[in-house]
Amino acid sequence: MSGRLRDFGIRAGTALLLGGTILIALLWGGVWALAAVISAVALLATIEFYGMTHRDRRLPSELIGLAAVGAMPFAAALHGAVGLTAVMGLLVIAAFFWHVMIRQIRLAETGTTLFGAVYIGFTLAHVVLIREFEAGTMLALTMIVSIWVNDSFAYVAGTALGRHRLAPRISPRKSWEGLIAGTVGTTAVWMASTLLPGVDLPLGWRIAIGLAASLAAVIGDLAESRIKREAAVKDSGRLLPGHGGYLDRFDSFIMVAIVTHYMLFAAGVR
Repeated sequence: MSGRLRDFGIRAGTALLLGGTILIALLWGGVWALAAVISAVALLATIEFYGMTHRDRRLPSELIGLAAVGAMPFAAALHGAVGLTAVMGLLVIAAFFWHVMIRQIRLAETGTTLFGAVYIGFTLAHVVLIREFEAGTMLALTMIVSIWVNDSFAYVAGTALGRHRLAPRISPRKSWEGLIAGTVGTTAVWMASTLLPGVDLPLGWRIAIGLAASLAAVIGDLAESRIKREAAVKDSGRLLPGHGGYLDRFDSFIMVAIVTHYMLFAAGVR
């Protein structure tokens, strides 16, 4: 158990360092500082993703994909969803221009270029879009805290109580007990969100957002695990002690950001 507790301490320390950087940008740095942090995280995670695809002998147009990923959070900060959509359009045009001009590039490589940018850059840019909502700073804070709580509750419960495997062929350590604990924690955070200034969501929507975010976190985690299995790697990278790479750490964040944004939009938040 001591080894597991030590691993948890390393994971928690890394998460606190990254989370502290994001929180400082969110609470005190303004939208451009937040966009810069999200852009940096997205770029590092996308570099790891493209690196994994090389093991499958894919040759994505990394320069095009990374340029789009780096620009997406800033476009969201400057022009909101319209700016983000514009970068997406330019990404598609550039990727297919590259596909036409370079005969060695196959459709699989072009698809990988586009998927990596959308999977990571487009989804994470929604953190900036949430920040631009009314009371967006507090809503983004709630989302970030809910992800931490989900990860921590699921890890502790899964370690101490996990007996029933959730998806053994994809991620052997994931358990139904961890899923339930993470869902309870995430939903509790969203239920308590109205304690923050400016947040005024009906109870039903708070519960719905908590449940949707929990499901998104699991899907994001399992999707990244599946990608790693296909690439035959244990971690997406080695930069983050206790987590592996940036994609390992932000796999849940990726899905939760976009799901939370559209759940809030559906709830009438603008």
